[in-house]
Amino acid sequence: MSPLPASPPAILATAVVPWTERYEFDEIIFRRQVHTLARTLTRHIYIFGTAGEGHAVTEKQFDQITTSFWRCAQECGVSPMVGLISLSLPTIIERIERGRALGFRTFQLSLPSWGALNDRELDTFFAETCGRFPDCQFHHYNLLRTKRLLTSVEYRRLAAAHPNFIAVKAGISDPAVIADLLTVAPRLRFYLGEMGYAIARRTHNVGLLISLATVNPARAHAFVAGDDARRAADLVELKAMLASLMQLSAGRFHMDSAHDKMLFRVVDPEFPLRLLPPYAGATEEEFARFLAALPAGWRPAAASAP
Repeated sequence: MSPLPASPPAILATAVVPWTERYEFDEIIFRRQVHTLARTLTRHIYIFGTAGEGHAVTEKQFDQITTSFWRCAQECGVSPMVGLISLSLPTIIERIERGRALGFRTFQLSLPSWGALNDRELDTFFAETCGRFPDCQFHHYNLLRTKRLLTSVEYRRLAAAHPNFIAVKAGISDPAVIADLLTVAPRLRFYLGEMGYAIARRTHNVGLLISLATVNPARAHAFVAGDDARRAADLVELKAMLASLMQLSAGRFHMDSAHDKMLFRVVDPEFPLRLLPPYAGATEEEFARFLAALPAGWRPAAASAP
């Protein structure tokens, strides 16, 4: 295998959506978040993944937030991506069309989740997104919430059919699954969560789908730039952080967005924790307990300025 390049791979981060007490989009705090991520963490940012409540927004809210994100991305030099989550393929197509009209050319696909797509339906879904918009580029988020996890077999077929299908996101940590997916690299770029990333970086130049490490941008950069031994040591504290988060959320809140808002709240103490109803977010007391349990080495030196 050829040696890894000297420069570290990219970090891919989500910008989650802040809501006011009346559950209206808080654009001021959202824009501050994007600028903070761009300044301290990465310029590769997406909205409306599973952590971004892309499953919950109305079409009006979708347009309002994507418009704000596009303007903010231009201000701070971000490479922006828009996530697409819906049970309706026509809705996904319409969202791509409206995103293209704003200027977006990179989109993140999640499979419709009412029922697991079979192979014929899977091919149709990619034909009607990647195939319909050849001037755009597409990532696929491979997660169990969609009721079907794709393997190298499907990815090899889809990548051959659609040159503009360029990347895969996955929050996996099973070495066998990771090894299978990476047989499609470098044709497809892979972004993996902290646990899977540490495994894959031993052999491949993958990107970091950042989640837990968001709490401390400086440590996140060190995690990416370090060697395998450094990442293995960091994983001990990251796993402790994850265990604390899971213990706090068990039976109380379960959406990815609730967790990611807590993680960014460590960086910006004014970031609201609420989710769009009916989904529950963490309470102030639960966040305080998470913050108190945060490993000392991952506490940020200073919170971002308002």
